[in-house]
Amino acid sequence: MFKYFPHTEEDIKQMLDKIGLKHLNELFNPIPNEIQKRASLNLEEGLSEHALVRNMHLISNKNKHLQIFRGAGAYDHYIPSAISSLISRSEFMTSYTPYQPEISQGTLQYIFEFQSYICELTGMDVANASVYDGATATAEAMFMATSHTKKDKILVSKTVNPSVLEVVKTYAKFRNIKVVEVEEKEGRTSINDLQNHSDYAGLIVQQPNYYGLIESYEEIGQLVHENKGLFIMNSDPSILGVLKSPRDFGADIAVGEGQSLGLPLSFGGAYVGYMATTEALTRKMPGRICGITKDVQGNRAFVLTLQAREQHIRRAKANSNICSNQSLNALWVSIYLSLMGPSGLKAVNEQTYTNSHYLKEQLLKTKLFKAVHDDNFIKEFVLEANFDIKRAEEKLLDKGYLTGFNIKDNLVLFAVTEKYGKEDIDQFVEVLSNVIR
Repeated sequence: MFKYFPHTEEDIKQMLDKIGLKHLNELFNPIPNEIQKRASLNLEEGLSEHALVRNMHLISNKNKHLQIFRGAGAYDHYIPSAISSLISRSEFMTSYTPYQPEISQGTLQYIFEFQSYICELTGMDVANASVYDGATATAEAMFMATSHTKKDKILVSKTVNPSVLEVVKTYAKFRNIKVVEVEEKEGRTSINDLQNHSDYAGLIVQQPNYYGLIESYEEIGQLVHENKGLFIMNSDPSILGVLKSPRDFGADIAVGEGQSLGLPLSFGGAYVGYMATTEALTRKMPGRICGITKDVQGNRAFVLTLQAREQHIRRAKANSNICSNQSLNALWVSIYLSLMGPSGLKAVNEQTYTNSHYLKEQLLKTKLFKAVHDDNFIKEFVLEANFDIKRAEEKLLDKGYLTGFNIKDNLVLFAVTEKYGKEDIDQFVEVLSNVIR
């Protein structure tokens, strides 16, 4: 596999000659000088390799190294060290686009594997080649529902992550889709309120929901289908290793954020969304689908089976205007799942369950919090603090901890994964107690 080489001086000269310019800087002449001055990068002189590495270390050492007891959509799971080595293998570092299968087998194979893993976790018939993140995947599912049902109203449970809801509303605004929120009761989707709605394209719910609670969706899914709508579930895929799949609940479309499957937090991204559906809705799904076949010599080969994208269809007729996704993070997720396997994913959830319930018990013992919901959760839960959580958060950051997320009115959403054991939890609770007292 040859490395990518940039343009040579001769290449650049030929291109400039073609457009009648002498220097690259002339390309920026149409931009007014006052704007160019404001856009100055103020770059320093170049450094030697040794000096550059030292400078980067000095900058990175300014970062805080925190123990994280917060989730709300991004989770501090352990990442096997093998992944960072495997993703850089030349077999996977094929061309950017998978449209030329003869030179893109590495990319096409890991896309196929990613789709296969998502189908196993969700129980759905088909998955696409990933979308940007869980929020945009949810919005794309809304488009699928409105396109399929020819209706312009979508229901969203108030137990869905507010950040996801905001993205859905943004997407809906420019398609003239009405977003209606379904009330919650004791931290779960209210069936009674859902029964008050009719003539909608579908309902979006979350599993586990924003408060970390595990909901039972059989009755809700049945009610949605009775109203001729599509049932859309946004699920944490790591927890699907031990919970019922979206298909088991009667979901028509399964979406979510894949960050919990071994991706680093990376200050909020880039992450990877997933989307899966039933065979009947396959052609309503955006993006592309990779399949497996045989070449003329009878060898296994991977190809793009379906490309429902705006590049190939009139823009107004396209299912979505989603653009290319290079899917490096889909490769990351695929390697994580291959390393963990079903037993590993189960073990991660068992340890996470033990740790999160232990953290809740210890926090309640401090008398600084009171319980809000029941104990039907795996890694996230809400407590009500009897102190100013925002002030405490600042002090805990100085102590090396990122504490729970303040949802509203001192309601704090805590999360803990398999990464932190009882010793870590005890120390965190002790530091938090000392800070408050």
